[in-house]
Amino acid sequence: ADVEQAKAAAEAPAAAPAAKNAAPAANIPAGTPVVAPLNGTFYRSDAPGKAPLAADGAAVKAGEAVCVVEAMKLFNPIKAPAAGKITFLVEHGKPVTKGQAIAVIA
Repeated sequence: ADVEQAKAAAEAPAAAPAAKNAAPAANIPAGTPVVAPLNGTFYRSDAPGKAPLAADGAAVKAGEAVCVVEAMKLFNPIKAPAAGKITFLVEHGKPVTKGQAIAVIA
């Protein structure tokens, strides 16, 4: 019985990561992702108290600054990789990691 319990315990963790990894991708809308080029803090405006660079659901142009990622007190503008309607995936002021999808343009 102990061998069966040990075998079951060893197999269970292997199945869990696959399900965990599959869930976030299902929540990302179809379109061109806007990804964070570095680790930092995501902001929809380029300075405190200013209006967002792009409103959620707004039409944006390719190359247009749509948000910023702050790292080491530097605000790095993030430009739209394509034209279309933008949907933000990250809340204003939240940390992001390099390569993370922060918005989608459809």
